[in-house]
Amino acid sequence: MMRTIQITLLTLALAGALQGCVAPVIVGAGALMVADRRTTGAYIEDESIENKSLSQILAKYKNNAGVHVNVTSYNRHALITGEVPDEAVKADVAAIVSAQGNVRGTTNELTISGATSLTSRSNDTLLTSNVKARFLGNKVFSPNHVKVITENGTVFLMGLVCQPEANAAAEIASTSSGVQRVVKVFENIECPPPPAKH
Repeated sequence: MMRTIQITLLTLALAGALQGCVAPVIVGAGALMVADRRTTGAYIEDESIENKSLSQILAKYKNNAGVHVNVTSYNRHALITGEVPDEAVKADVAAIVSAQGNVRGTTNELTISGATSLTSRSNDTLLTSNVKARFLGNKVFSPNHVKVITENGTVFLMGLVCQPEANAAAEIASTSSGVQRVVKVFENIECPPPPAKH
């Protein structure tokens, strides 16, 4: 209840400050936060970690065409994916992300290789959409609780999930057409109690 009140107050405050057509977008973001297992604070901090990390990486490596990096933060744990030319850049990118405020940990999945093509990235987008679509209607977990990131055919799964949920999500992802590998970057929690029967 308190979390819902906090989100409502945040939404109202932002909607008042940003008038017009922006308000529905903010309401949509509030709805996403309500469906998320992260606290409101963690949700906002994750956005900040991603934005600040990518901004600093871009500023440092904007003239290096061989650097293609994505940073995805979930509950203040940052997943780093993409391609870099050597181990030194890989370590430096990880250091930039780790130095952001409130980062609890990082998983560095950067590969030492040439940057992927636009075709490959488009395919990754399609794979992500396909996996998310296949999550719909499953009986084990809510698709809102699992974040899907795809890089060069590898699907990374993030979220606050219990073990049966993690296993089910990984099974669906690994049997999706075109997926080459699945990496679980979940944070494990106790299984929530089953819904009360009426």
